[in-house]
Amino acid sequence: MTWDWSAVADFMPQFWDGVLVTLQILVLGSLLSFALGLVWAIGFRVPTRFVRWPVHAITEFIRLTPLLVQLFFLFFVLPEWGVQFSALTTGTIAIGVHYSTYTAQVYRAGIEAVPAGQWEAATALSLPVRRTWTAVILPQAVRRVVPSLGNYVISMLKDTPLLAGISVLEMLQQARLEGASTFQYTEPLTVVGVAFILIAYPASLLVRTLERRLVH
Repeated sequence: MTWDWSAVADFMPQFWDGVLVTLQILVLGSLLSFALGLVWAIGFRVPTRFVRWPVHAITEFIRLTPLLVQLFFLFFVLPEWGVQFSALTTGTIAIGVHYSTYTAQVYRAGIEAVPAGQWEAATALSLPVRRTWTAVILPQAVRRVVPSLGNYVISMLKDTPLLAGISVLEMLQQARLEGASTFQYTEPLTVVGVAFILIAYPASLLVRTLERRLVH
């Protein structure tokens, strides 16, 4: 077996299309997971059990169900009920909602790490609940959890190939299609593997930098 650089050159247009799709899923999925995860985390602390218990049940169900099963359910089952999205939208929603249950636990840990005196001070100042959360608790909590959230972004990146199962044309799917059409799998799959490293490694360095600056 010899390495064929011409096969790499032929794959480059499809590869860059796959990179764009992968990064789009990563960015939008991350934003969804961060926003929804914060909603779950606040729901954990709602005094009434009629909110708290359903939030626990929903997040545990999502977190304990494989992402691939959720992808198939959203893409193949929901259309039978009249709810249908494109493969890209379905994949982005699935990965964002799935990881929101993990980021919720990260937010939860950050919120619980805020000293009790901060809550007491907000109460003593008669701050409204919303003001207490937005001005006192969340700024301190988020600062503590940014590095952990960054780690989940890297995990989401590594899980984007699962979206090939519902025909999303991300990097891996593009490599598979190129291999199927040319019968040369080594070059496109190797290029994709290297691309994941080149994207994930700088992200990992950024997470470490944020950890040093924000936590220590």
